[in-house]
Amino acid sequence: MLRSRAGAAIAGVAALALVLAGCGSKSKSGGGSSPAGGNQTTTAAGTSGAAPATSAPTGNANFLACMVTDTGGINDKSFNQSAWQGMQAAQTDGKAKVQYLPSTTASDYSKNISALEAKKCGLIVTVGFLMADATTAAAKSTATQHFAIVDNNGNKKNVQGLLFNTAQAGFQAGYLAAGYSKSHKVATYGGQQFATVTVYMDGFYEGVKYYNQKHNASVQVLGWDEKTQKGQFAGSFTDQTKGSQIAKNFMNAGADVIYPVAGGTGLGSAAAVKSAHNGTVVIWVDTDGCISAAQYCGVFLTTTFKGIQTAVKTAVENGSGGNFGTTDYVGTLANGGTGLSPYHQFASKVPQALQAEVTQVGKDIQSGTIKIQSKSQPK
Repeated sequence: MLRSRAGAAIAGVAALALVLAGCGSKSKSGGGSSPAGGNQTTTAAGTSGAAPATSAPTGNANFLACMVTDTGGINDKSFNQSAWQGMQAAQTDGKAKVQYLPSTTASDYSKNISALEAKKCGLIVTVGFLMADATTAAAKSTATQHFAIVDNNGNKKNVQGLLFNTAQAGFQAGYLAAGYSKSHKVATYGGQQFATVTVYMDGFYEGVKYYNQKHNASVQVLGWDEKTQKGQFAGSFTDQTKGSQIAKNFMNAGADVIYPVAGGTGLGSAAAVKSAHNGTVVIWVDTDGCISAAQYCGVFLTTTFKGIQTAVKTAVENGSGGNFGTTDYVGTLANGGTGLSPYHQFASKVPQALQAEVTQVGKDIQSGTIKIQSKSQPK
């Protein structure tokens, strides 16, 4: 995906929708009621919300930090939105001025990066591993330009990777789903078959199997088989109609807990479940669904969150203080980079014994008592 960053790309910047964030914009959480905002919050999994690294003690309010979205857009209720909230939080802290460029298609990645380089952005944040080739090419071409990329490894030089071991939270979600299910059938599907998607699904699958082992149960997982790495994918992170149909198919097959790992496509699943009124619930991903998509809070059992907001905020603020990250950050249960959000409207519906077991599962993952097998886990 090496693309020219010649003058034609830069000249086209005026046609792009460059957005300047307002300092007083409302921040939404990336997990729990506020853990992605850096405040310690007690969640369904326990305590989460630790920042990925110590923020720079000083910062420059005029430091320009810029972001390129993936094709899901800035209001995807998922990782693009979370990353932008992290950018905005750094601006609110007085550590940066922030801007973003939206990508409509993959062909926009390189030209958007070039346009932001022309703007003299001190740090460019690219969102999603699909932008890895464009980010790597730009970083190699301009060694003095600093980058951070969500969901992909860095280069230990001028690109810092912001990674999340969501198999850990996914494992807890699978255990919870198996314990909550009345039909003894639960389901998961992905937007597309990428490691950053299947890592959630692997964890979920293993969590269900662990519940079965502990309780001598036989809860089935529809939509994914970790052993064969085959399952259900929507082919999109934006097609809500497809998400709705997949959810209906799962419900018709008897599933009463659905775990969509599909960005905006999953909103279609949430809508289908809400309309069904049959007791089926959804476990959301990336950002606390009761905050990012509050209209569906009544069907969200919980969320497996990524602390993207905090990770991006910290990367920006460190850069503003002249301390650009070169070592990749990996979010885990232990450092608050992933976990379960509160049960919200289901706090009284999930048995206390099951809640306690889910919390203990999280502790056992952190201690190494439970070893997750997913090959998609970030290294």
